[in-house]
Amino acid sequence: MSYFKKSIKGLTWMGALRLFLRSLTYLRLAILARVLDPGSFGVFGIASLVLAFLEIVTETGINVFLIQDEGKLNKYVNSAWVVSIIRGFLISLILTISAPLVSKFFNSPESKNLVYLISIIPLIRGFINPSIVKLQKNLEFNKEFFLRSGIFTFDSVVTIILAFIYKSASCFIFGMLASVLLELVVSHIFISPKPKLNFVSEQVKEIIKRGKWITVNGILSYLFTHVDDFIVGRILGTANLGYYQMSYKVSELPITEVSNVFHNVTFPIFVKIRNDKNRVKSAYLKTTLTISVLTILFGLIIFLFAKEFVSIILGKKWLPIVDTLKILTVAGVVRAIMGEAQAVFLAFKKQEYITYSTLAALLIIVVTIIPLISKFGIIGASISTLIAVLLTAPMIIFFVLKVFK
Repeated sequence: MSYFKKSIKGLTWMGALRLFLRSLTYLRLAILARVLDPGSFGVFGIASLVLAFLEIVTETGINVFLIQDEGKLNKYVNSAWVVSIIRGFLISLILTISAPLVSKFFNSPESKNLVYLISIIPLIRGFINPSIVKLQKNLEFNKEFFLRSGIFTFDSVVTIILAFIYKSASCFIFGMLASVLLELVVSHIFISPKPKLNFVSEQVKEIIKRGKWITVNGILSYLFTHVDDFIVGRILGTANLGYYQMSYKVSELPITEVSNVFHNVTFPIFVKIRNDKNRVKSAYLKTTLTISVLTILFGLIIFLFAKEFVSIILGKKWLPIVDTLKILTVAGVVRAIMGEAQAVFLAFKKQEYITYSTLAALLIIVVTIIPLISKFGIIGASISTLIAVLLTAPMIIFFVLKVFK
């Protein structure tokens, strides 16, 4: 099968996956938004922020490494698994130690127990079979569809049931635990090769050397995406953090998810055809045009009908997020259009270009967000994000031209 046909097949499967996941996400949000209050979302947001940060800081870039080069998966799977297990233990330990400090920083006593609880997740996740990445590497997107849709459905069902029973933010954590356990079992039963506890130091050094830009970019990307969450939570409290994070989730779901679908499919394909730079360039331009049309369409719908959208999906108690949602929707459209460039940078092993552009966006947010939040509240945080996205777009375009020169 030609790569064009594989692209169409992959986009079909991944598009179906994203459509299913996002539809279920909207249904889940609609239910939970009526069962839980904004403060519960904010408390969970604090715990998930800390977990995500530690996962990013300790990211090895192994998945990108295994996809970028042919024949690496079987050779490196054992070392990758050992590194993953050690990383999981390390993250879990740091979360346990830092729980009181996190609670004090956000002035949120109820978040301490949630951080303790969420520390179990990386411990379990570390034992997942790294060979699961072969589904993307080998363009087996049909299998990826059934795996991811099944895991997320299980997560959502558990979360919703427990939300009705306990009406507590802990339902999110137990849903995550259920899905991680399911993925662990599936990865070892149905995915091969099976990893063994065999550590090869030379392989680990190569992984770390190749993955350093992924790690650095992951940290910067995390900070760019979540520094506003930390500041909102610290200055405005957990309820406003819940409002802000909800507006961010709603604005991103139909927009950046379009970009993610294309990225997951085009990255491994760009790797396979990168020796023909003109072919990659043509594919990139066509993909970006398609993403632009789809995201602008989705963005206009959300922007024009934001109030109705929030009232119907989330309920009237979430109406304070309408203006924030509109601004973040514009930022989401621009990010989605620029996002396909990452597939090109990774395919040509130019991870540093992603790092540079993310660093620039982060610096812009750091400079602008506190004055804007002080004056406009959570709307100011969304304005800061929009400014950063707009000002870094020319830099990304410059790097794309440089790759294809």
